[in-house]
This record gives sequence, C-alpha cells and structure tokens, in this order.
Amino acid sequence: MKKNIMHIVLALVLVFSLTGCGSLDVGGSSGSTLEKAKEEGVIKVGFANEKPYAYRDKSGKVTGEAVEISREIFKRLGVKKIEPVLTDFGQLIPGLKAKRFDVITAGMYITPERCKEVAFSDPEYQIGESLAVKKGNPKDLHSYQDIADKKEVKVAVMRGAIEIDYMKKLGVKDSQIKTFSDQPSVIQALKSGRVDAITMTGPSLREILEAQGKEGIETVEDFEQPVIDGKSVVGFGAAAFRKDDTKFRDQFAKELNKLEKSGELQEILEKFNFSKENLPGGKTQEELCKG
Repeated sequence: MKKNIMHIVLALVLVFSLTGCGSLDVGGSSGSTLEKAKEEGVIKVGFANEKPYAYRDKSGKVTGEAVEISREIFKRLGVKKIEPVLTDFGQLIPGLKAKRFDVITAGMYITPERCKEVAFSDPEYQIGESLAVKKGNPKDLHSYQDIADKKEVKVAVMRGAIEIDYMKKLGVKDSQIKTFSDQPSVIQALKSGRVDAITMTGPSLREILEAQGKEGIETVEDFEQPVIDGKSVVGFGAAAFRKDDTKFRDQFAKELNKLEKSGELQEILEKFNFSKENLPGGKTQEELCKG
C-alpha cells in the first residue's frame, strides 16, 4: 500500500514539474513561423509562375508584384531572404497546409471559400478580368455569358484560378472549361486552336502576351466584367498564411498598410503594369472573407 502511494506521489511530482516549468513541448514546435524564419534568416514562399504576380525572370530570379511586396515586408519583419517554392496554382493552398512553404505569395484572390482554408492578409491590389481570342474574334465573344450561351465554345484557364468559379456561376459548363498548369500552356492552347478563348486578369494577360507573342491573338477590348449576384466582380489579391499563423498574418498586414499609406505600395505595383486604380482602397480581409 505504501509503495503504491509513493508511486502516485512521484508521478504527480513529475507531472507538476514538467507542466510548471513550461518546457513540455508535446507538438515538437520550435516557435512561431515568423520567429523561426527570423532565426534562420529565410522564409519559404509558394508561387505559381504567373506574371505579373509571382514568376521567374530571364535571369532566374523570382519576382512579381506579390513577391516584391512580400520581400519588402519580410525585410521589415526581420527576415532577410525568401526561398521560393514553385508549384501549380491549384496546389498552392494544399502545399501551404502541408508545410511545403510558409506563406503563399502569388497574388491569390481572397474568397469566402478560400478563407475557410487559409488566413489571408489584407489585399495588395484590386483588379478585373480579361479575355483573349483568335484574331477577328470569330466566335464573337465579349463576356463570360457569351461563352455560356455558345455551348460549342471552349475556354482555357489556369488550374485553380478564380475565373473558373466566375464562369460556372454564369452557366459555363465544365465541359467548356479546359484547365492548364501555367500561363504559357494556356496561351498555347489558344494558339493551337484547342480552345476558342482564354481568360485571366488584365495585367496577367498583358504580361503573358508580351512574353509569349501576340501572333494570331487579340484581347477583347470591350469585355464585359462579370456580374454575379448583382455585383460586378472585382478580385482582391493577397498573401495567404496557415490558419494557425494569424499573429504572423497580422504583423504582415500591419506592414502592408504602412506601405500603402506611404505610397510605396503604389510604386511597387506600378513596376508590374498596375496603376493607382488597382490599389486595394481600404478593403480588409475580414470584409472580403464574408463575401
């Protein structure tokens, strides 16, 4: 009996000593994502090679509006270097959740659906959609509604892009939408005649046509911005963090807002074919996540 009591007492002493000192680390964590990045001097960022948001330039350097904004903010937060991790756009959120990288810097649109998966920072920009077709616009396409109405029309888009949701909500069938892993593949699908149109944001389309060539292709200048649930669709892009990194996200957002107030955000955006009208205009991730 005495032995049993002694064993119980010793067990309790051990438990209290471990919990009391606060050094018991059940999850094996070595600190927050930001603190770890500051200690190591580097942070891993996921990107999808999509101009003008995040891509490799001719020298192999990863750049783009999202990358350069993040690079400046991380520097202010005490992280000297970013380590880019290239992945398909559709794999950015799964890759973040699987800890293949620490943050997404790909100009990803904030949507209520995505907000369930990741913790977005406040937006870096706002932007509309664009459409490109074969020269002469043989299918006479001027909106997503036109694509929905003409069932034979096929449209190419990057895998995981928000444009897929927009088109489906306006009646475009799954069989009409062809998805590809990157922008060059989307352009080649149109050039080769596998699709009748391609869609992405305005700056993205200008950048990729400049890089890949405009032969046989034209942008639909009078493209009608999608209207869903009575509202004209405008996308707001932002960096995204894991759900358990909200403190990191909040510190990032604080520095982003400082950049906007100082005018430095506009300066970075203008380097990548954005203009003053593309500034986020005070929108927050909270209101955008509500839809």
